[in-house]
Amino acid sequence: MPVVADRFMFHRSLVFSLLLCLLPQKNHAAGYYNYDENCRRAYLQFMSLHLQEGNASIIAEKKTNPGNLMADYIADYNDCILLLMNCDKGDRERVKGNFDERIKMLEKGDPASPWYRFCLAGIYLHKAIVNIRFGEQYKAAINYRHSFSLLEENEQLFPTFEYNHVFTGLERAVIGSLPGSYRWLASVLGMSGSVKKGTEQLTTFIYAHNNEDPIYAETVLYYVFARFYLLSEQKETWDFLNSPAFSTQNNLLYTFAKVNIAIDYRRSDAALDLLHAASANPDYSKYPIFDYQFGAALLTKLDTNCTTYLSRYTQQAKSDIYIKDAWQKMAFAWYASGNIGKAGNCLAHVTNNGAARLDADKQALRFAESKTWPLKEVLQARLLIDGGYNDQAIAILKKIAPTDIKQQADKAEYFFRLARAYQVLYDDGKGKDYFLLALDNYKETIAAGKTRKEQFAARAALQIGKMYEQIGLKKEAVDKYKECLDMPAHDFQNSIDQQAKAGVNRIESSN
Repeated sequence: MPVVADRFMFHRSLVFSLLLCLLPQKNHAAGYYNYDENCRRAYLQFMSLHLQEGNASIIAEKKTNPGNLMADYIADYNDCILLLMNCDKGDRERVKGNFDERIKMLEKGDPASPWYRFCLAGIYLHKAIVNIRFGEQYKAAINYRHSFSLLEENEQLFPTFEYNHVFTGLERAVIGSLPGSYRWLASVLGMSGSVKKGTEQLTTFIYAHNNEDPIYAETVLYYVFARFYLLSEQKETWDFLNSPAFSTQNNLLYTFAKVNIAIDYRRSDAALDLLHAASANPDYSKYPIFDYQFGAALLTKLDTNCTTYLSRYTQQAKSDIYIKDAWQKMAFAWYASGNIGKAGNCLAHVTNNGAARLDADKQALRFAESKTWPLKEVLQARLLIDGGYNDQAIAILKKIAPTDIKQQADKAEYFFRLARAYQVLYDDGKGKDYFLLALDNYKETIAAGKTRKEQFAARAALQIGKMYEQIGLKKEAVDKYKECLDMPAHDFQNSIDQQAKAGVNRIESSN
């Protein structure tokens, strides 16, 4: 009997083993990562702001290949991009659990794959970006740290996995530009970075890949952001944005990014052309931020039609950001046109609407509470310079004698606006005399405003630093950047300090 029993057990084990061999086998128990056609299509649709189409592609992929974890990762772009563009608290409540659910799903993946930690790092990065958008700085730092640590580990395990360089390049560039008020947090969390080295990683990646490859489309945006805002390579970035490598055709996200830079680079006419073209896109009206951009660009032409777009933004946006700033912009439009009554009505809305998390909204609130208007001519010149209409601005400012300006804040702004117009003309190749005129007026700005809360003295020190860096006077540039960082508390401090810190980091990294 024992022999019969042994034979029975042997045969049963053999049959069981054969049955297991006949079952369908997976690469590993948890799924796999395949950037197939559905995933590629979904990713590009998300990165063009065609979110509904992107979700349809993800659904098709999960139905066909339920084990493909790449689809779960790419699905996260829908929530991240939607929240970044509209910053809608209702949307956030609706999708708030999705990030953590996708993390749990991806944690079941195969740790032997380089995509395992990379995809997890990507979702933690998405969470951090959304945290920042909603003013949750501490949560952002924790999620950023999770992402940073996963990428560091992935680099050690898979040093030839070049996709690591995208997120590490971005994160190191951002960490390298952190202003003093946030540097302590990066140090405590054990993170360090370099603007120059981070941007070099992004540059290497985009010139070795194309739009058919995973995460290429967003890498281009990171590259543009880092070169324009962190490396201060504004002309070079604008040239890239106008090359075949960056197409806004049927791509609302690229349009949004290019319009932002066009406005910041004083190219309002280009911004308006882009927005006019994009408005034919059926998804354009889903994003009220385009009305904000349209109004901001028209304002720099002293066109009171800007109030139509800015007012529509305040009515349709479900976000609380840029609301105060939009009302201030409407107040400026009416004030610059001489309609003091309408200007006052708009300014009254600044204190009662929106939030004061972003620098632009903080400054709008401070301005409204001060109840002090700038000189109309100085405001007109400021707006024209912001749009790139420098000759008109200088003509207005030249009619004002600085000795006739009574308010110290107006005097600081007068010198700053004149300096800014001269600097732009120098950058446009008009001659070194404009460099000296800009330098002299920036120094006058610092003398007039260095003890005040307005932004002008700090921004003047920043611009002198950029000018010195531009002509190779690196030590002098660092001194000015540090002078900017040492200024008393002022408007737009976070954004100005970040640029100054990036300047110091650029120069010290190149030595």
